[in-house]
Amino acid sequence: METTSLTDRRIEEHLALNLSDIFKALGDPTRVKIIYALVQNELCVHDLSVVLEMAQSAVSHQLRYLRNLRIVKRRKSGKTVYYSLDDDHVEQIFVQTLQHIKHE
Repeated sequence: METTSLTDRRIEEHLALNLSDIFKALGDPTRVKIIYALVQNELCVHDLSVVLEMAQSAVSHQLRYLRNLRIVKRRKSGKTVYYSLDDDHVEQIFVQTLQHIKHE
């Protein structure tokens, strides 16, 4: 095989780093639980803290991490901030991975 065709198969460094960051985010059970809850519908920090049985400050910390990676987004309604998945791609990655795990 020619060298040029092999180098065409190399992922760009910034893409490899960004992809790695997404998988790191999905490598944490708490963040997986947050994403699972948000797959079903948007929730505020209080509701997420009830679902996860965690302190609101801990949930907020994880949401900030996920928001920085554009995995979740927020919407403000009055004083309440609601979180949802950033886009359909995030949901597809999550749901397909979950289906893969459940597949026998």
